[in-house]
Amino acid sequence: MKVMMIEKAGLISAKEVPIPVLDDFEVLIKVMSSGICGTDVHIFHGEYLGSYPIVPGHEFSGIVEKVGKQVKRIKVGDHVAVEPNIACDNCDNCLENRQNFCVNWQGVGVSKPGGMAEYVKAPEKAVFSIGDLSFDEGAFCEPLSCVLHGVEQVPLKFGDRVLVLGAGPIGMLLAATAKIRGASSITQVDKNESRLEMAKSYAADFIYNDLETLKGQFFDVVIEASGSKYLLENSLHYAREGGSVLFFGVPGKDLIINLSPFEIFSRSLKIIGTYTSVRNSIQAIRLMQSHQIDVRPLINPVLPLEAFGQGIQALDEGRSGVMKVMIRPQQ
Repeated sequence: MKVMMIEKAGLISAKEVPIPVLDDFEVLIKVMSSGICGTDVHIFHGEYLGSYPIVPGHEFSGIVEKVGKQVKRIKVGDHVAVEPNIACDNCDNCLENRQNFCVNWQGVGVSKPGGMAEYVKAPEKAVFSIGDLSFDEGAFCEPLSCVLHGVEQVPLKFGDRVLVLGAGPIGMLLAATAKIRGASSITQVDKNESRLEMAKSYAADFIYNDLETLKGQFFDVVIEASGSKYLLENSLHYAREGGSVLFFGVPGKDLIINLSPFEIFSRSLKIIGTYTSVRNSIQAIRLMQSHQIDVRPLINPVLPLEAFGQGIQALDEGRSGVMKVMIRPQQ
């Protein structure tokens, strides 16, 4: 089968490799749609978790081609998405429902071969039916799961005013999720004008291309969705006294930022971190099926497998109009 492989930081190549062999508890999936995530860009640059060489792609959906002898729930022909975080279910963290911090963690597309391939395998416990969702929508199961887990960490109340810093696909999903959780208004900031225009028609009530424009405004909840040093350092200044700041965007692993402990103390701010998800996949699928969260406007462009590197470059450069780059390995 064909795969796209990150050989080492900065180097992508097309390869022919054997179709994966299943064990008794695994499922073989014909990959129909695989999204490029900001994390993939970090892996490409050597800025995040990831072993080399690696077939990336942790946001994907497809058709079940084959199942292992002990697979019970998933059937050949099912349309499915994958929760890429594989926990051991037996370490101290797993036993206390903190599977996202499993000490024996493995990640499809991060430490195990992922969805930038014609076929991929995953344990049945990580595979979920997407029903009648399109494959492109199904590929959003993982990023939306992470968003739901992140927003669940925030004491978001009905009527709260929310500021979202960043209007990429994740920023859009965070805004939409905050809206259905009861936010009365969403203000969104991004330098990219095409993304801001989309934000206005998606979930944002107010849009700005410069954070400085908001000086003097305060919000109940501030969500940092970019991983930018500037936005991380300045996010606290826009939270009201007693407000919450969620650090959601993935920064470079070596990034160091300056925050004022006195500001956090004197204004009683809550700084919240969030990491991946904890079994939020079914929630994500149901919200997409109900169209309470519609991911379809976020898909652009759609590319064949061989164009994976072009997709990485488009995201890296922040090209106008580029949102969720979707790779279709069967195209």
